Amino acid sequence: MKLSRPVSWFLLAFGVWSWFVWTTFVRNLWKDSSGLAFDDAGDPTTYFWIHLLLAGTSIVLGTAIGVIGLRGLRALRGSRAEG
Repeated sequence: MKLSRPVSWFLLAFGVWSWFVWTTFVRNLWKDSSGLAFDDAGDPTTYFWIHLLLAGTSIVLGTAIGVIGLRGLRALRGSRAEG
């Protein structure tokens, strides 16, 4: 299956966007001082672990989607050079 150029760019952009959004989220989660992510003793709360898992999963899926987009663009470039 070949992806079109716009779809490939969209998938690649989605992967980059995921990295940007979720790494920013993790940095903010780590620095949280509202009491949600860390209790009074400084230990991580359930909120912290659930959101860290959510961010990690989103980064992994965003990476996979971005790689699919990149491979689609490379395939289009290769087919253009052949034809």
